[in-house]
Amino acid sequence: MARGEGAEQYSNASLLQKPSPDGIKLAAKRESKGRLSVCNKLCYAVGGAPYQITGCAIGFFLQIYLLDVALLDPFYASIILFVGRAWDAVTDPTVGFLISRSPWTRFGRMMPWIILSTPFAVLCYFLIWYVPSVEQGKVVWYLIFYCSFQTLQTCFHVPYSALTMFISTEQKERDSATAYRMTVEVLGTLIGTAVQGQIVGMANAPCISSGEDLNSTDLQVTPGVNITEPHVSLEHLRNAYMIASGVICSIYVVCAVVLFLGVKEQKETCRVRTEPMSFFQGIRMVMGHGPYAKLVMGFLFTSLAFMFLEGNFALFCSYTLGFRNDFQNILLVIMLAATLAIPFWQWFLTKFGKKTAVYIGTTSVVPFLISVVLVPSSLIVTYIASFAAGVSVAAAFLLPWSMLPDVVDDFKVQNPESQGHEAIFYSFYVFFTKFASGVSLGVSTLSLDFAGYVTRGCTQPAEVDLTLKILVSAAPIVLIIIGLLIFISYPIDEEKRQGNRKLLNEQRENEIDSEADSTENNAV
Repeated sequence: MARGEGAEQYSNASLLQKPSPDGIKLAAKRESKGRLSVCNKLCYAVGGAPYQITGCAIGFFLQIYLLDVALLDPFYASIILFVGRAWDAVTDPTVGFLISRSPWTRFGRMMPWIILSTPFAVLCYFLIWYVPSVEQGKVVWYLIFYCSFQTLQTCFHVPYSALTMFISTEQKERDSATAYRMTVEVLGTLIGTAVQGQIVGMANAPCISSGEDLNSTDLQVTPGVNITEPHVSLEHLRNAYMIASGVICSIYVVCAVVLFLGVKEQKETCRVRTEPMSFFQGIRMVMGHGPYAKLVMGFLFTSLAFMFLEGNFALFCSYTLGFRNDFQNILLVIMLAATLAIPFWQWFLTKFGKKTAVYIGTTSVVPFLISVVLVPSSLIVTYIASFAAGVSVAAAFLLPWSMLPDVVDDFKVQNPESQGHEAIFYSFYVFFTKFASGVSLGVSTLSLDFAGYVTRGCTQPAEVDLTLKILVSAAPIVLIIIGLLIFISYPIDEEKRQGNRKLLNEQRENEIDSEADSTENNAV
C-alpha cells in the first residue's frame, strides 16, 4: 500500500535538512522523557486490572448468576446480557469522541475521566450482584445497573487504553509498557476468577429436582444429590456473590489510585494539532483507514470465539462434563496458564513478528477445543486441556493491544496533518470487543432457552448438552478460521512497521528543528 503524499513530503524534507545543534539537544531531551521506568510501567499496567477483573467475573459468572441465583427466565437473561453490551454501541464511540475534544488539565487529558468515573462504576458493579426483593422489577433492575456500569467503565477504559499513546513517544517503550499491561491484565483475570469463583464456590447451593420451588431461599439437599455436602441455602449463595463483588470493588478503587499516582501524561505527545471534527467525521476517518478496519474485523471474530468459550464454560463444566463443584478451579487453571504465557508470547512476537504470532497463538487452542468435547469426561483431561487453552488465551489478550499502536502510527504516517485522534481509534476497538461479548452472551443464553435449559436443575436435557458443546467448541473454531482469513489481508508486517517508525522519527526531527528555529528567532 502506498503511503500518503504528506508522508513522502516529510521523508524528502528530512533528507534535505540536517538537524541543528539545538534540535539535537531537544531530541535528546525528548528521548529521555520518552523513557519509562519500571515503576511507571507497573503503575500503568495496574490500571488495566479493573477492566479485566470485572470483565472476567461478568463473562464467566453473570450468565449462571442470572439463571441460577437471580432465577430469571433465560429469555429475559439473554435480553439483559445483550442489551447491556449493545449499549456500548453508543457509549464507546461517544466517549472516545468526547475525550478527543477534552481540554488539557493539570492532571492530563485522560486522567480526569478515569478518576471521576471510578466511584460511580464500583457502586453500579456492586448492585449488579444484588438480588432485589421485588420480583417484578428484577429485569429492569439488572438492565439499569448493567448498562450504567458499562457506560462508566467505558469512561475508565477508553481513556486508559488511549493512554498508551501518551505515556511515551518511543515505540519501544510503548510496546514494553503494553507487555507489562497485558501481564497485569491477565493476572487481573486470574484474580477475578479466583475471587469470584472461590468465594462463590464455598457457598455452592445444591441443584434441585423438578417439582421443587425455585424461589425458595432454603432448599434442602435432595436424596441422591450431593448428599455428602453440607446444607447451603440460596440466600447464602446470594450473599457470597455480594461479598465477592465487594472485594472486587475494593481492588478496582486501589488500582485506579495507583494509576493516578504513578503515571504522568506527556503534554507534548497528546496536544491536538488539527481542528476538531464532528462525531460522524471521526467515525468515517477511523473506519476508512484500511489497516485499522482489517485489524478490528479480524479480532472481532477471534474475540467472539473466545467470548463464546468464556461465557459458556462454567455451564459446560457443570452440566455437560459433570464437574459442578470443580468448575471454578478449572477456570482458575485457564487464567493461571494465560498469566504464565504472556512473557512467552511477548518474546515470540518480538522474535517472529506480530502477524505470525496471531496465526500460531490463535490456532493453538483448536485441538484442545476439540478434545474437551470428544474425549470422554475426565477431570484430569479437562485440567490439561484448560491449561493448554489458557496459553492461547494469553495470545488473544496480548496481540490486539500490541498491534493497535502500529495501526495508529500508520494512520499518522499517511495523514501527517491529522493528529490527536488516538482515543477514537481505541474507543472503537473497545466497542467491538464489548459488542462481541454481548453477542456471545445474548446468543448463548437465548440458545439455551430454546434448547430447554432447566434453572438449577441437577441434569439438563440432551438438547442443552449438545448446545453447550457447539457453543464451546464448534462455534469458536469456525469464528477463529474466519478471523484468520481476514488477517491474511492485514498489510502491516514487520518491514512496514519499521518503515513507519522511521518516518515518524523523521517527522519528529522536523518538528524539533522547527521548534529550535523558533527558539533562536525569539532569542534574537
